[in-house]
Amino acid sequence: MTYCAGVMIDAGMVLASDSRTNAGVDNISTFRKMRTFERPGERVIVIVNSGNLAVTQATLNHLEQDIRHGDLRHSLMNVASMWEVAELVGNALREVRGKDGPYLMSSNVAAGANFILGGQIAGEQQRLFLVYSEGNFIEATPETPYFQIGEVKYGKPIIDRVITAGTTLDDAVKCVLVSFDSTMRSNLSVGLPVDLVCYDRDSLRLTHLRRFDEHDPYMNALRQQWGEGVRRAFADLPSLDWGGGI
Repeated sequence: MTYCAGVMIDAGMVLASDSRTNAGVDNISTFRKMRTFERPGERVIVIVNSGNLAVTQATLNHLEQDIRHGDLRHSLMNVASMWEVAELVGNALREVRGKDGPYLMSSNVAAGANFILGGQIAGEQQRLFLVYSEGNFIEATPETPYFQIGEVKYGKPIIDRVITAGTTLDDAVKCVLVSFDSTMRSNLSVGLPVDLVCYDRDSLRLTHLRRFDEHDPYMNALRQQWGEGVRRAFADLPSLDWGGGI
């Protein structure tokens, strides 16, 4: 299992992914689940993924192979819109699952995979998409400004309470990292390192990328202060008045 999140606000976007796969008492592996594609001044694309690791890696390799073929094929680096980027990811995922899926399912191995992709291409607005295992996709809106994939339930409450279109990028980064901390605290299958990208709208370049491991001082301080803050807020809640109860 894994956890990935993508948030789109007026000021830009924040995307993050953990790195844990095959979690178990004595079997924990680490793989990066974020890929970035950039042509400064022209396009920025960030992709995070969850699901069957072989399926997600094969899908990304298909996309990278298309880039290597240059103008001979449509690729992430030459299509004109983020909608077309989402189509390319969905089509590549269908191709991989169509070839490998029956063999995986015959061995009772899940072949599902999901992608969150966000970015901006010159000439259009920033956009954020969720690509499902079947290859179809949906786009974020002001009413639904974020997507999660993987182990989503523990990190969802904080994002629901904090993220709005007017949230600052700094606050969005803090919110996403707290959602990861909450998830890691409650689920062994999600773990550090966490990769995070913060994109400034209309900049068309990536300048804020960070990997947080178990020794990162900011992540450790955030975890400690958030935990202490939650305990203080809980202690300040009024006690229930039992008067007049049934």
